[in-house]
Amino acid sequence: MKKKMSNKKCSFIEILKAGGMILAPLVGGVIITLFTVDAQEAFGKFQQPPLSPPAWLFPVAWTILYILMGVASWLIYRSEAKKPAEKRLKKKELILFYTQLGFNFLWTILFFNADLKYFAFGWLMIMWMMILALMIMTWRNARTATWLLVPYILWCTFAAYLNLGVAVLN
Repeated sequence: MKKKMSNKKCSFIEILKAGGMILAPLVGGVIITLFTVDAQEAFGKFQQPPLSPPAWLFPVAWTILYILMGVASWLIYRSEAKKPAEKRLKKKELILFYTQLGFNFLWTILFFNADLKYFAFGWLMIMWMMILALMIMTWRNARTATWLLVPYILWCTFAAYLNLGVAVLN
């Protein structure tokens, strides 16, 4: 049974919340980039597995993905939850969303700064499972959010392939 969006009024506070939730992944991505300034250059120096994209594609892809993720988090927040069980589920979904987002940001440090490529691959697999769990959880009450996470899980699947490929080849 598909649930409808909440009928919350679009007050100034709600607009600020939406903007904050949409911008949070982008701002986090910018901050993590400051910790890994040479990531693009470093990635280009690794022996690459087949199908590796050019380094310039990563910031473009991540910008799009972070926007989609932010909108998804806002849709989860805005989903209707009247019963206590629905409210608890929505809270769990948001906690899982921000937990996997933290994993996302830390992966970059593990892979590039700490040079723990195999550990980073395992980290990415845990993150992938969190994204899948989030998609399963949101299917009932925030289906559009689930669909917005599809490109993200697909990209993370490809990133796992690249991570493991770089780990094996280097």
